[in-house]
Amino acid sequence: MAAAEPSVPPYAGAVERRPLRPPVPLVPVPGAVELAGPVFGPADVGPLDGDLTRQHRGEPLGERISVGGRVLDSRGRPVRGQLVELWQANAAGRYAHPLDRHRAPLDPHFTGAGRCLTDAEGHYRFVTIRPGAYPWAHHHNAWRPSHLHFSLFGTAFTQRLVTQMYFPDDPLLPYDAVWRSVPGAAARRRLVAAYDPGLNEPGFCLGYRWDIVLDGPDATWCEEGR
Repeated sequence: MAAAEPSVPPYAGAVERRPLRPPVPLVPVPGAVELAGPVFGPADVGPLDGDLTRQHRGEPLGERISVGGRVLDSRGRPVRGQLVELWQANAAGRYAHPLDRHRAPLDPHFTGAGRCLTDAEGHYRFVTIRPGAYPWAHHHNAWRPSHLHFSLFGTAFTQRLVTQMYFPDDPLLPYDAVWRSVPGAAARRRLVAAYDPGLNEPGFCLGYRWDIVLDGPDATWCEEGR
């Protein structure tokens, strides 16, 4: 007999963050967006941007992991040259951000932000630290499970998708209002990475595979309003 799902208040944060006023139409000046917007290319992504364990002089604390996979379209074709960003809490569950007041230590050797470009086959890869869980004020005794934030850009600044990746067998997942707000069990499962020993670095880190599908019926769920 399957265990009943825990009672968790529904997540309303996505609705609360939506704009309250209609969008203001703007007539762009020809070429202005291309000149003022970011440039996505190999010259703009450094060799350490994808390795969050080597961005400071010392070693960050925590369990080292690698996270990799492919960015695909609805037909399973690789999306090349995609700028993928990652940000996260440290091993103690705290972000390196002045607004994070969680009573957990900061790690001077871990900033928690990285980026990389997908290769010709749509592959991306990060080396980082497994983030810790942290409390949040959604409801009494609420904790967010370990997760990584991902951002994917297209060819312009306005072409952006934001989502989150979770870890397998995390006991906090059934209690997480954000994860449970994703409609459909299949869509929620697609947000959970799989342990992949082929992505391990022997003696250094464990590997997790997480493919991202940008559109179609099997698309990876992304936050609205981005």
